[in-house]
Amino acid sequence: MAKSAKLVAIISKPGQLELAQVVGRLVQWLQAHQFAVIVDRETAAQAPDYEADAREAIASRKPDFAVVLGGDGTLLAAARAVSKAGIPILAVNLGSLGFLTEVPLSELYTTLEAMHENRCGIELRAMLHCQLIREGKCIGNHDALNDVVVSKSTMARIADFDVQLNGAFISNYKADALIIATPTGSTAYSLAAGGPILAPDVAAFVITPVSPHALTNRPLVVQDAANIVIQVNSSEGMFLTVDGQVGTPLLQGDRVECGKSSSHVQLFRQKNKTFFDVLRQKLKWGQR
Repeated sequence: MAKSAKLVAIISKPGQLELAQVVGRLVQWLQAHQFAVIVDRETAAQAPDYEADAREAIASRKPDFAVVLGGDGTLLAAARAVSKAGIPILAVNLGSLGFLTEVPLSELYTTLEAMHENRCGIELRAMLHCQLIREGKCIGNHDALNDVVVSKSTMARIADFDVQLNGAFISNYKADALIIATPTGSTAYSLAAGGPILAPDVAAFVITPVSPHALTNRPLVVQDAANIVIQVNSSEGMFLTVDGQVGTPLLQGDRVECGKSSSHVQLFRQKNKTFFDVLRQKLKWGQR
């Protein structure tokens, strides 16, 4: 890192009380270690002396890595913005739970030092790619780090959709929603809906119905090489949501086709911390 890294991007969630102090000290550390700095527009107020750009344009600047300050939602948005360019992310938790932004603020500078001295590993996280097909034409493409959800709107009746896997019919689902989750997303909405936890390196996706009408409709784990197709049968009030942040209304007959994305998210990882350490900490599992 010390020989090759020249430019660092800072991406943050606005409104955090400690953000001004955190950004100021972070910029000082980066400058002292000979890094140039750019920030997204959400961070610009905290770093007025540095060049700011739209979050979606950060990847075109080709930073050597990005520091994300916030919670998991901030990381999800940043990941979609920079993943295609292969830019590694250091995710620092300024939120509460923080499954993905697992580096606490107290460990930011020890982690940066480890990165600077090539003592920090990089973990690849698979992404999900989905296409929205309407009347035979693709009208939307999205990548998701956590999940893709097809759901009813607040006032709609129970949703109705058919699901296929590699062209084979799985089932007709009548439920509030259907979640297609990555291993990373298995600890998010899917977990709350009763889905299993997948280790990040498992080559699989989870299909999880939310409040299904048939109690035998249980979460289903499938290979990540599979092609998953959701056909919307409901006539009104349906919605496609990507990572809980990007939404598109759906019409009867729409198809949502999901498969493994060609992009990965690269996360810097502390070598002394495992995924199971995170689960024990965040989910309050028993300690040895």
